[in-house]
Amino acid sequence: MFLKKFTEGISEILFPKVCTVCGLRLATNENFVCHNCLNDKFEEAYRPGKGSTSDAMLPEGVYLQHALWNFDKGGYLQELLHQLKYHRLTGVGVDIGRQLGKSLLRNPHFMNRIKDRKVCLLPVPLYPKKRRMRGYNQAFYIAEGVAEVTGLYILKKDVIQRIKNTGTQTGFSLEKRRKNIDGAFQVIEPERVKDVLCVIIDDVFTTGATTFELSSELKKAGSGEIMIATAAQA
Repeated sequence: MFLKKFTEGISEILFPKVCTVCGLRLATNENFVCHNCLNDKFEEAYRPGKGSTSDAMLPEGVYLQHALWNFDKGGYLQELLHQLKYHRLTGVGVDIGRQLGKSLLRNPHFMNRIKDRKVCLLPVPLYPKKRRMRGYNQAFYIAEGVAEVTGLYILKKDVIQRIKNTGTQTGFSLEKRRKNIDGAFQVIEPERVKDVLCVIIDDVFTTGATTFELSSELKKAGSGEIMIATAAQA
């Protein structure tokens, strides 16, 4: 035990943990992003009193759209999400998820709806080939952070599958995104979502094409109300 603590102490001196965003040394109770950056570096999207954080028109059955931050193209947040998505910094996803969970708990539209209901967190599934290539699903780690803070459970990944490889939709128009994502998801075990309020978790909400398509399949499978919660909105 002494040797382990000694080794950890030496490692901390030689290779101190620093914040992924600002580069400053992390406190012992911080993980990958310091509290200052999580609380002050990015523009908060949620405004008290609003049912949704964007101006998107929500389809039938989708009760709430909630983003933690407003996307900053070319800024710190874009880089942070890029690190999460493509460089295996999964701990960043958990940090962001915890912050998203706290934001959801401050939203009365969320809190009033989940009372006395069965509620699950649903990370947007990746196409199997893409998941194998990347090695992980970034939305799952965001969901892990949300689960830690809210106490909600994460729906196991095999319940809903992505059956169409849509590729990146960056730069697509809304119509092209909708056409591209059409038929991309399939509910394999509908009994797992029947009458369950599903909170869809993703990294960025842009036009809503992906989460709305997933919502449509959930409704066909008999789910309860649907909410969408993301780290950012563009």
